[in-house]
Amino acid sequence: MSTPERLIESTRELLWERGYIGTSPKAIQQRAGAGQGSMYHHFGGKPDLALAAINRTADDMRTKADAQFSSPGTAVERITAYLRRERDVLKGCPVGRLTQDPDVMADAQLRRPVDDTFTWLTARIADVLTEGREHGEFDTALDPAATAATVVAVLQGGYVLARAAGSAEPFGRAVDGVLDLLSARARQGEPRSADTSRGRAADR
Repeated sequence: MSTPERLIESTRELLWERGYIGTSPKAIQQRAGAGQGSMYHHFGGKPDLALAAINRTADDMRTKADAQFSSPGTAVERITAYLRRERDVLKGCPVGRLTQDPDVMADAQLRRPVDDTFTWLTARIADVLTEGREHGEFDTALDPAATAATVVAVLQGGYVLARAAGSAEPFGRAVDGVLDLLSARARQGEPRSADTSRGRAADR
């Protein structure tokens, strides 16, 4: 891995673990195994490096999410795959945690990729739900935009509850709940979510 890549990846990890204020240039250099001269040769300073790291984290989150949303299956199956994928729940969402960082939120440049990511995620889930409704999977009264916003809110809230409890169980219950709501809007006789009971057991 090149020096710039090591610096970006180290900054990503530190932002997730410590937040912006706790991610000092010295800590970045130590984790990346790079000297001060190398860091400032490739990046203008901590804000510049943090922006590169946040953009990388946002891109990574979108790529992983889109892999599930673009996979074969019904809308509920694809959303289930996204919600139940393996996550480090107690560390929280690497993008979502940035919303709790006042230094990131106060900086328009650092905040933009965070805002853009959640806007994209909500719209992408709404697209999947719209496809499901058009294919007769859901009741026509389903509001894809509002439901997508609910899915995102439940997911991010589940991270917060899990961290507060020191257990992944609240996250699993939150995911169970939102999937039950989606299943309740599915038309009788139409494909429903993947084996929900098996997914629940795996989460716990």
